Amino acid sequence: MNTMTRTLTTAALSVASAATLFVVPSAHAATTSGAACPTPSKAEIKHSYDSKVDKPPRGATAIRGVRVGYLPGGFTYGGVVAGKHKGVTDYGYQWGDDRANADPKQRSLWVRVLCWPGARKLTDLKRLPVTYGTFTSGVKTATIGGHRVLTREGDGALGDGQYVGWVERKGVVITVMASTPLVPDLNKIVSSIRLP
Repeated sequence: MNTMTRTLTTAALSVASAATLFVVPSAHAATTSGAACPTPSKAEIKHSYDSKVDKPPRGATAIRGVRVGYLPGGFTYGGVVAGKHKGVTDYGYQWGDDRANADPKQRSLWVRVLCWPGARKLTDLKRLPVTYGTFTSGVKTATIGGHRVLTREGDGALGDGQYVGWVERKGVVITVMASTPLVPDLNKIVSSIRLP
């Protein structure tokens, strides 16, 4: 993937933060269950808004307050994706490689946490108020990585692959988008994700 395409891809996922005045909550916003929900720092919001690329990419703790214990190899860059839209704080990280978007071997992984008071049960994800990564069509229920998840094929801005999401606890949603070459690793990726 060339630099321009990589920047545009990161920018597309950051569009909600660019279009929204982002008020920074405390380090971890309280959820309806009283447990914390990881939220981005001011520096990370700026990093996302400016579509800055990390080369090399960050590792397992790229998302403050979240650990992705299993990261497949082969990533050459990454970027913070953060925003706020319709009462949902969106905070994640996207890893990628330098292959072109049209290359079927392109490796990309997007893990994000959404702090949304409306999240209580899995079916709530069908009405998740986000711009990218909705669960409105072609959705199936499955068990992946020990979690009951909604899943669908990736398309459009998400790219090819598989997109999954679950309610980690009340008010906290986790989504993972894995490109086609990473789908066989999705079970390990999902089972490795830990929140405090």
